[in-house]
Amino acid sequence: MLDRKYKKLQGIIKDNRCVLVAFSGGVDSSLLAKVARDVLGENALAVTINSEIMPRNELKEAKKIAKEIGIKHLIVKIDFMKNRDFTKNSSLRCYYCKKEIMKLLKEIAKERRFNVVLDGSNADDMKEERPGVKALKEEGIISPLVDADFGKDDVRKLARKLNLSNSEKESNTCLATRIPRGERITPDRLRRIDKAEEFIKRFKVRNLRVRDHGDFARIEVSDDSDKSTQIILDNKKLITRKLKSLGYKYVTLSL
Repeated sequence: MLDRKYKKLQGIIKDNRCVLVAFSGGVDSSLLAKVARDVLGENALAVTINSEIMPRNELKEAKKIAKEIGIKHLIVKIDFMKNRDFTKNSSLRCYYCKKEIMKLLKEIAKERRFNVVLDGSNADDMKEERPGVKALKEEGIISPLVDADFGKDDVRKLARKLNLSNSEKESNTCLATRIPRGERITPDRLRRIDKAEEFIKRFKVRNLRVRDHGDFARIEVSDDSDKSTQIILDNKKLITRKLKSLGYKYVTLSL
């Protein structure tokens, strides 16, 4: 089953001949970039968006993985803080974000004579209500993993088979998702979220989010991370001191 999907994925990419891959450095986009590089060689380009909403460590990871894959890699800057539709943080935040990104990638593709822009969305993503998916469709972006019927498990299985070093990388979302809907997104809030998460991750905490509620920092780990919860409790004094130095008055652990 996986081999059949893999061949279909290769065929879709081959048919597009010259592709630009929207590359975050996550498992989905890494697999897509890997297959594109294997199939098309120099006719594949990975482009990573560098912005305030991307954790600094994620950018470093994207550079590392692109080098491992051997794909040409371009990093471009976007200032989302100039987009008022985005910063007001409505239910359509992800739509405005994805729309701006894809328009820029299409411009780059046109300038560099790449036929299409590929996105790493997978089939399971299509089962959820995601405003960003609407933007992809409006901009004519191709999602080969969806077309080849790759779900999340398929992506990880093939990533392991192709020896991608980030095949077990946990999923992540942009820093803007840590700010409650309807509260304005600002550079200062994004920076302190990033610094808070970077500090706590030094203790080997997994599946971490630091939700920013103004004066409150709410530390959150997924339900299957009992070990991570205990690590946070064991180091609560250090973590509390650090987060208060970033401007939070209260530090809480979500149950």
